[in-house]
Amino acid sequence: MRSYRSGPLLPTREGRDVALFAVVAILCFLATFGAMAAAAAQRAADGWSRAMAAEATVQVNPRPDESGDQAAARAAETLAAVPGVIEAEALERAEAERLLRPWLGEAILPDLPLPHLVVVRLDPDQPAQAAALSRALAEAGLDARVDDHSVWRSDVGHAAQTATFAAIGLAGLAALAAGCAVIFACGAALQARHEMVQVLSLTGATDAYIANLFQARFAWLAAVAGATGALGAIGLLAALILGGGDQGLTPALPFDWSDIVMAAPTPVLAAGLAALAARLTVRRLLHVAYRTETRG
Repeated sequence: MRSYRSGPLLPTREGRDVALFAVVAILCFLATFGAMAAAAAQRAADGWSRAMAAEATVQVNPRPDESGDQAAARAAETLAAVPGVIEAEALERAEAERLLRPWLGEAILPDLPLPHLVVVRLDPDQPAQAAALSRALAEAGLDARVDDHSVWRSDVGHAAQTATFAAIGLAGLAALAAGCAVIFACGAALQARHEMVQVLSLTGATDAYIANLFQARFAWLAAVAGATGALGAIGLLAALILGGGDQGLTPALPFDWSDIVMAAPTPVLAAGLAALAARLTVRRLLHVAYRTETRG
């Protein structure tokens, strides 16, 4: 049987093909970058959780007969002797002001009563528990409150899950939209080439053969569009990594060069989705057209 793969049945430079290519490329870009963002969000949450689990913060209330700095220094000395503690350091006022300056500004900091804090760095293998730290402080006669950052770790975990699910949802919606675009394009292409399809049918071409032609055409188009979208996502990833800084997006979403692997399956998945959508759509339309002609 003569092949019509390069004939007018499947043109390669029509306006509708260019539009479909652009739509699929954009959707593949969104899906790929969504997967990269999900990986970065999970990486950020893991890093923040490890950092917070490695430290504890102690707020010390001084006695009437001692200053805040003296109470903090005594608390640091007491906590440094607790098993599971690597180091305990009293936070000086200048350091506390530095941490609060981005949030409160410079004007009110000199007159603001700041808490007396001790930063405790814990052994990552066998960290001291908050109960043990509180007990040591109480035995030393110190009025202090221990924060092991468990609440913050829980909030970070929930935030990471939300960001991950949102990014995965974006990728899934983009893939669904790409499939819908291919289905619509298949229907429009079949309607536009109705006479050519009839000629193929009269010359003995089966529905499966005609569906294969459309399937191969749209699978190739989607593969190229998927590769284009993936390259666009890689370009944005490179820009964020190379151009990100302390004030950029990279600290919030720590993208890494390893995230490029998220782009590898995009052309294959796009081609597979397009091939499946094209085949099912063409077979259904041909079946409906056959039933209509039979009834007529």
